Amino acid sequence: MSVERLSIGIPELDSMLAGGIPAGFTVAVTGEPGTGKTVLCIHFIAEGIREGDKCVYVTTEESRESIIVQASQFGFDFSKSIRENNLVLIDALMGLKDKWSLQSLDVEELVDKVIQAKKALGYGRARLVIDSLSAFWLDKPAMSRRHSYFVKKVLSKWGFTTLVTSQYAITTSEAFGWGVEHIADGIIRFRRSVKGGVLRRYILIEKMRQTPHSLKMYEVEIIDGRGLVIRGSVDMRKEDIALPRHVMNRIRKASQKRDAEIP
Repeated sequence: MSVERLSIGIPELDSMLAGGIPAGFTVAVTGEPGTGKTVLCIHFIAEGIREGDKCVYVTTEESRESIIVQASQFGFDFSKSIRENNLVLIDALMGLKDKWSLQSLDVEELVDKVIQAKKALGYGRARLVIDSLSAFWLDKPAMSRRHSYFVKKVLSKWGFTTLVTSQYAITTSEAFGWGVEHIADGIIRFRRSVKGGVLRRYILIEKMRQTPHSLKMYEVEIIDGRGLVIRGSVDMRKEDIALPRHVMNRIRKASQKRDAEIP
């Protein structure tokens, strides 16, 4: 049986995924700040607009205007797409009093607003980005898995193929991505390192159901005017870019504590 796949809009990454993300999947895009998660999401939505999909982008850590500006830096006119009713950009950061803003980081309000957006865009194949979903449980981390499951269960019925980002902050005792990863059909992980005084970014597909995906790690660049560019596979051990051991121990303990708190 053939699998319908949605292009991410980055040919090399599509090739790593045997053609793209299977339709209807929820994919976790995880990593530290500044590694490329949002840029990947912008590519995914821009490709959806190009293919005629109904696209919804929820931003929780940047304003709507910031996402529009970033997209324009890579040659994507999100303002035009919004005017032409090909894209709804939901702002969950600024607390604006307009139709496509969230007043609080509440998962039920999020789901309701995304459904409203899909109805406004009309019938058809749909793409959704929630950047980031982990923002919805920053003050209640024990609920991360339950909230993630609720979002996936409800919105999958509306025909969305979804990217949800989650961010790790290695300077804290918590990692905010665990709930997302447990419910995800796929995991695309970004990492970074500094070599010779130069910041380097990497991407690894850790999981993608129904997909004979690449198992190699690739170095990536973010280039003005182009966006995310895959530079090629790297000869590197996972340990070379692993989180420090003491951080991993804190993350593991925090995850176990959250699991124990869930009734």
